[in-house]
Amino acid sequence: MVVAGASMGGLRAAEQLRAAGWTGAVTLIGDEPRMPYNRPPLSKEVLAGRAPFESLAFTPKASVDDVEWRLGATVVQARLDDRVVVLDDGEELRFDGLVAATGMRPRRLRCEGPSGPGSGRHTVRTLADAQALRDELTLPGARVVVVGAGFIGCEVAATAIGLGVAEVTVVDPEPLPMLRPLGELLARALHRRHEERGVRFALGTGVKDFEGEGRVTGVVLSDGTVLPADVVVESVGSLANTEWLQGNGLDLSDGVLTDEQLRVGGLPYVVAVGDVARFPNARYDGVPRRVEHWSVPGDTARHAAKTLVAHLAGNEADSAPFAPLPTFWSDQHEFRLQSFGAPALGVGDVRVLDGDPEGDVLVGYHADGRLVGVVALGGHAATAGAARYRAQLMKQPALTV
Repeated sequence: MVVAGASMGGLRAAEQLRAAGWTGAVTLIGDEPRMPYNRPPLSKEVLAGRAPFESLAFTPKASVDDVEWRLGATVVQARLDDRVVVLDDGEELRFDGLVAATGMRPRRLRCEGPSGPGSGRHTVRTLADAQALRDELTLPGARVVVVGAGFIGCEVAATAIGLGVAEVTVVDPEPLPMLRPLGELLARALHRRHEERGVRFALGTGVKDFEGEGRVTGVVLSDGTVLPADVVVESVGSLANTEWLQGNGLDLSDGVLTDEQLRVGGLPYVVAVGDVARFPNARYDGVPRRVEHWSVPGDTARHAAKTLVAHLAGNEADSAPFAPLPTFWSDQHEFRLQSFGAPALGVGDVRVLDGDPEGDVLVGYHADGRLVGVVALGGHAATAGAARYRAQLMKQPALTV
């Protein structure tokens, strides 16, 4: 087996291949020189200086002690019909089964102005990213502009305020932070909480370009406003690492399209896991989507490994279609967002289930008249309340297409 990608998805894939009964060789290939580590703390605990790298590193299960780790290497090409992948040094590796687990990389703004190392422009995806950003956030008098009011953008803004940064502004073309995943009711509540803690917002506008010579000094918005800035954090989405799969006739328009068993391109010996996989979820409407939540690498790895090992064992009988219950959380300031299900499918029918948007609140999202997701905003009591809906969400019938 070859696993292309050695982050969380790749590690979980290797572990699940062993759990599914594969006893042959497994090789993991990853472009970072480090063993797999947990990424969600990068925009929170690591950035705040509360978590060293050792606390982020995953402890692999004993079942993968014999796998081969090829770290600091990149898969640059795959010839799927020949069952070969090519590494960046030209080496070719043959495989019986292939797991695509190459994940995502941050999207960057294409604007005029300073760019590159030392320019003051940052993303948060790797440990090195978080460490470099922390060094600049702790400079006295730093003025910070965060571009993007999604999960990472809001978390970075909250962490910066917690570090004592006096001037933090979040820019987003949407009228409210995290509007698309949460809907208006919770997005307004989130907006208010951030402003009460000192975060400023420039909403309904984008970034035109950056001012400065060599290093950014200001952010020019699309309406002409200039925000003074010493540090810029670009949190404007991600791009799937799929270039290595080009030339194989696959749908790579948004990640790697799979079927309901996580097979790629109709090939029973190639599967995809983690952020890069665009899969139909039989629990909902069957529309293929990528899901960038922490639970997805483990869920996809478990199902994909069974698919792959069954094929190589000569058992082509399909198991039940992949139907995970998505889960996400986001820690911002002293409160948490906790979600179960697919709230984005139900933003047209949002109902308060418990509490009040002015304080701790639990919200339900509905589609076709049924509950498809819950999100809690607040402290422990609210997030515990969300977990109580997990069983109900698991039992719901599929949406009609």
